[in-house]
Amino acid sequence: MDFTKQIKSLFVPPVRPHSSKAELWVRPGTCSAAKDFQWLETSVPCQKACPAGTDIPAYLAAIADGDPDTAYQINLRDNVFPAVLGRVGSRPCEPACRHGYDGLGQPVAICFSKRSAADFKNQVPVLLEPWFPCTGKRVAVIGSGVAGLTVARNLTLLGHTVTVYEKHNRPGGMLNQGIPAFRLPREIIAREIRQIAALGVELICNTEIGKDLALETLIAQSDAVVMAAGTLRPNLLNIPGHDLKGIRHGLDFLLEVNETGRSHIGKRAIVVGGGFTAMDCARTARRLGAQTAELSDDWILKVFYRRSKDEMRVTPGELEELGNEGVPLECHATPVAYLGEDGKLVGMRFVRTGTKEEFDIPADSVLLATGQFPDMAWTENAAGFPSMEDSENIFMAGDFAQGATSLIEAIAHAKGVVTEVDRFLMGRAQMKDVVVVENATAIGRTRAMDELERQPMPTLPLTGRGLPNEVETGYDAATAQEEAKRCYRCNFKFEIDQDKCIKCDWCLKAKPRPECILMLKELRHDAEGCIVSWDVADSMREMNMIWINQDECIRCGACLLACPVDAINLQKVAFSTERSGEEHGTSRTVS
Repeated sequence: MDFTKQIKSLFVPPVRPHSSKAELWVRPGTCSAAKDFQWLETSVPCQKACPAGTDIPAYLAAIADGDPDTAYQINLRDNVFPAVLGRVGSRPCEPACRHGYDGLGQPVAICFSKRSAADFKNQVPVLLEPWFPCTGKRVAVIGSGVAGLTVARNLTLLGHTVTVYEKHNRPGGMLNQGIPAFRLPREIIAREIRQIAALGVELICNTEIGKDLALETLIAQSDAVVMAAGTLRPNLLNIPGHDLKGIRHGLDFLLEVNETGRSHIGKRAIVVGGGFTAMDCARTARRLGAQTAELSDDWILKVFYRRSKDEMRVTPGELEELGNEGVPLECHATPVAYLGEDGKLVGMRFVRTGTKEEFDIPADSVLLATGQFPDMAWTENAAGFPSMEDSENIFMAGDFAQGATSLIEAIAHAKGVVTEVDRFLMGRAQMKDVVVVENATAIGRTRAMDELERQPMPTLPLTGRGLPNEVETGYDAATAQEEAKRCYRCNFKFEIDQDKCIKCDWCLKAKPRPECILMLKELRHDAEGCIVSWDVADSMREMNMIWINQDECIRCGACLLACPVDAINLQKVAFSTERSGEEHGTSRTVS
């Protein structure tokens, strides 16, 4: 950048509305038009892909700047459990990452970076500031998994008094009961739950609703009740031999091992399924076999799945670790019968998917990771049930409402339920979604950062992998910063001011990607100002405008440096939430 441009960059233009041609309605300030939200969805694909809408570019920038405390705060605001999700998140954001587009390398390790924010932050509890004073409204939440605790935390921040009821002896739901400690250390769970409790959320354990406390009593004592009891009713295969001893659901197996550290599976074990639970069962069984000296030449453990490997719903890297730990996987194998002798399981019969070829596998135990459903039995004896839809003060959240999903999907659903509950309690929504726009002079990265390779996750050697030993050991601080620097920071917007553009071709010559800057004959918008389509000009003669295609822009800044008339502006854009009724420009960012 020459001296003239450096001087110009020090001046911030006055607040004024954009023309109707501009990407956003304001510069700078707060806006909420459809075109503003469309810009974020198009331009920040990782945030759009995250069900909880986490501000991923902002926290990656904080990590890159060596500020894990700020990175953790951003995550805590948006997804409630940063340290947990940094270890066992399903990572829908990563396939969407622009760094993984054709020719741009591998996606940023967003999940590992989230973990590093938690690993290197100041380890004192982080408590978010309440959004509103006490409203006097009381809410009961049934279930203390991620959905129930998300509901509890956010309703507390909104000023409501929340009590969470858990039938087990500690809060956390499937975090404790279903996920092995070698993937998710228990202190990590406890630490992030303590942060929620410290806000004033009351956690009551060893209390089963419908047994220890009547559901109708709870409803009568509360202004609203949120059911977030998860999916605990197992989906068992109704095939011949299903009543043989030695058959159990994977969640029951994991609960026993997580609570006691042991479970007898014999020397021949089969896992049926292709999701998170199947992987956890198989890797847990592998550790049990090793620690009880059952691992020998005749010790068998194998996973069978009825579809292809590409259709398995598992966390990236899990299949590789399954193989590293010596557990074979056979796909396209559908179970058709259990085999028994004298009432005892001795094997399982499968058929090759798409054929009639059958084969038998010997087994002392079968662990079924074949899904589960909400258990509604505890509601059946309550007054007015099962007709929850007729009770306006009863809500359902997370897996209890949707069926089994991922942690981040359960959190996202719970956040939506919080809005519904708050609107019911207060007669209006106390918060609203907005887009915040700030002028910027620089992004804070260089082109050299584009060439950085994705950093692998360090892991324990195979010989050190016991039941409680966390396999993924995490980035060190320097590696975390290096990985976060790879982020393009797609929340920054380069835009050509059509009133200033002289329609030269300097930016076109400087562009690094074929489609990131286009010569257009026409750019079409819908009635709300959202871009719907465009016609590309084949020559300068046909061209009516030069336009930056936000979905292809890698935020390199080459166009900004090339423009001879300073017709390209730079802004930072973020999704936010503010109190309903606040004036523009005074947004308060919450989750």
